[in-house]
This record gives sequence, structure tokens and C-alpha cells, in this order.
Amino acid sequence: MKVILLENVRKVGSIGEIIDVKRGFARNYLIAQKKALFASKENIKEVEKIKTELNKKDQDKKNQAKAIDEKIKNKEFTIRKLSTENKELYGSVKPTEISKILKDNEKIEINPSMIQPLKEIKSLGTFKVNLNIHPEIQSQINIKVEAQEESQ
Repeated sequence: MKVILLENVRKVGSIGEIIDVKRGFARNYLIAQKKALFASKENIKEVEKIKTELNKKDQDKKNQAKAIDEKIKNKEFTIRKLSTENKELYGSVKPTEISKILKDNEKIEINPSMIQPLKEIKSLGTFKVNLNIHPEIQSQINIKVEAQEESQ
């Protein structure tokens, strides 16, 4: 299925590009998230007209992403979780928890789908986590998992 991209999408293409993708990806992700339009003649003409405006919006998003990156790059955030005697967690630290900590500590809202731990966080210690803030900007933070003291 041919679509026209309205945003830069990592590993897919850039603004105004007409690409051929699988129907499900186009319908369920690109078009649903307003990242692309079906490639009809009318839509192609429309995108050509608003291409500069789209580039400007993308540049604004990129500048915001750079600001966020500067603010949190290589910072360490602490999460307290219940753990066993051999330093393993009951459950694991999920991207939603990391997103909540970023919001509470730094007042930065990052969608959990943009958060990618390098490996699953299932024990105590320090872990590196990648943040895909913008298709062209990636940041990395450290998550330190500490034992939560059990109240008796």
C-alpha cells in the first residue's frame, strides 16, 4: 500500500516521501497515528503544498527533543521495589514506571513506547535505558533499582 509520510519515521522514511508499506502497518499505525496519508493524487498535491509547514513542525519537535535530551542525558533515576534475599525483584521495572518517574522528577512526559531498557530490569542494580525522543534523537539514562524497606 502506498502512503505519503507526514512525519519523519525512524527506519521508514522522511516527510513527503511516498513509500510502499504493508497494508496493516499503514492502516493500524501510520494512518491511525496521523503519521501518513493514503497516496491518492489529491493527497500528493496537498502534501506538496504543506511540505514546508510539516518540515517546520518537525524542526520544532526536534528542538524540543534536543532540550529534553540535554536535561536528562546520562542522569540517574532511582526506583525502589520489593526484592528477595538474592537481589531479584518481585516482577520487573516496566517502561510505564520509568515514564512516571521522569514525569515526577523532571516534569518531562515521555510515552512508555519510547522507552527501551537495554535488558529486562528484574534485579537490584543500575541499568541503562534508551529513550527514543525523536526519530533522529536518542538519549540514555540510568535506572538504579534499590530494595524497598519492608514495613513491619
